[in-house]
Amino acid sequence: MKLRMAVALAIFVLAICMPALGADISGQWTATFNTQVGEQHYVYTFKVDGEKLTGTAKSDNGTVEIENGVIKGDDVSFVENLDYQGQKLAITYTGKVSGDEIKFTRDVAGAAKEDLVAKRVK
Repeated sequence: MKLRMAVALAIFVLAICMPALGADISGQWTATFNTQVGEQHYVYTFKVDGEKLTGTAKSDNGTVEIENGVIKGDDVSFVENLDYQGQKLAITYTGKVSGDEIKFTRDVAGAAKEDLVAKRVK
């Protein structure tokens, strides 16, 4: 009887804690979307460690390390510090994971907001 209660308690605790863990978005994701400067093509490579998100964002403008990456549950955010034609641009991403898609909104240095969908590379 004690073993059965212990197992039931362990399952209950895991069920409560699972939503607090971030979605596992480790791996490559691609996105193509329109912006004020034309169509953009991206490959994001994410690494998740707990709630910490690291990786790279590769576009037609080069590859940069993502910074300040966080994943909590299905919510994800990070910053891409892009060098665009000699201009430093901080692009802040916020998104929601849903299966093999992440719906992002990106704020380009406070000058433009863009919506995009990144899809997991399988």
